[in-house]
Amino acid sequence: MLIKSIFTNSSGILVSRVLGFIRDLLTASILGANIYSDIFFVAFKLPNLFRRIFAEGAFTQAFIPSYAKSKNKIRFSSMIFLELFFFLIILSLVVTLFSTLVTKVVAFGFDEATIKLASPLVAINFYYLPLIFCVTFIAALLQYKNHFATTAFSTALLNIAMIIALLISKNMDKYEITFYLSYGVIAGGLLQVAVHLMTMKRHNLCKIFTFRKHKKKDENRFYKSFFAATVGSSTAHISAFLDTWLASFLVSGSISYLYYANRVFQLPLALFAIATSTALFPMIAKAIKNKDENKALHLMKKSSLILFVLLFVATLIGTIFNKEIIWLLFERGAFGSNDTQNTALVLVMYLLGLVPFGLAKIFSLWLYANEKQFLAAKISMKALGANIVFSLLLIIPYKAAGLAFASTLSGFILLYLTLKEFGFKKVKTLYFM
Repeated sequence: MLIKSIFTNSSGILVSRVLGFIRDLLTASILGANIYSDIFFVAFKLPNLFRRIFAEGAFTQAFIPSYAKSKNKIRFSSMIFLELFFFLIILSLVVTLFSTLVTKVVAFGFDEATIKLASPLVAINFYYLPLIFCVTFIAALLQYKNHFATTAFSTALLNIAMIIALLISKNMDKYEITFYLSYGVIAGGLLQVAVHLMTMKRHNLCKIFTFRKHKKKDENRFYKSFFAATVGSSTAHISAFLDTWLASFLVSGSISYLYYANRVFQLPLALFAIATSTALFPMIAKAIKNKDENKALHLMKKSSLILFVLLFVATLIGTIFNKEIIWLLFERGAFGSNDTQNTALVLVMYLLGLVPFGLAKIFSLWLYANEKQFLAAKISMKALGANIVFSLLLIIPYKAAGLAFASTLSGFILLYLTLKEFGFKKVKTLYFM
């Protein structure tokens, strides 16, 4: 069951990431690495940050244990959906009204003219967030039923919508292209919601939309876990977001170098670490609920060993062939050889953190399954604090590459602290006895 679920997730993620690279290839060719690509990536970064935190961590890690323990699952899940969905709709409207202020916050180094260009795009892209919450909510219900395929393959729809937007607008003004891309993001979100609703209907899960009242105890337990899990799951993504914010102070194109390099870094992380943790977590949560700790530990040992080998090999390949990878994927059109050199160096700095970030994700599942979200959040915040310090120390001498390496250093700290709470003695017993 575990291997099958991992394979399903990995296959879906691979299809999505291949399409994502085609999208990035077209974006690099049509927009290049300049002020127009920078403003779109800033606009897309904010909802994408929340998407990754929701879809790859916080919501699922808090929802599944609470859902498993809830005595009235339909009432519990319906009210959680209603409350969070309307909160995100209101938040999106606030971002629309104050898009200039939000843009100043997320790209503090931009001048007034650039902020004016970016703020309409920030407003448009943010509406992807309530759409992806709907997807994440339905995905959590499907994962509890051991159905992973729809969610794994659905991200491809976002990339397809953005590719179509690029092809339609490729001969237009570069600023106009960024608007087409932004509306492509919204179209992709709507398509993802549609396929999840169809799958939900096939699995007879539509009863959750009855919106009947339930005991506040279940709801309060979920939110307590959710807020902590949001912090605990977000270290890698907030680090990437911090890179973008600091890179806005560097020369034009720096944000794009970080974006393209991080996209390559995210492929093995998603293909192996996220696919494994997504499949593993419901199984661990159910084993812990049934007080079968030995089964949970066996699953963790098996998955972490496989993951270590896969991520280590990916790190070696990416580090050795960094320039060739960036050249093959991006060097064409407006993306030149100098852009390839800069992006390749940033890629190596990111890849050095691939193994620690991946293994930390696996071992943090033990904390989440035991409802120790606040402890995981504390660990995450310490790692994030270290990342901020390293970023400030390295940005001046090493520019964008220094920001990427600061993220890697925080990954090692995250893994160390996570293993410490899991228990070094338990780690020794797990692998060597």
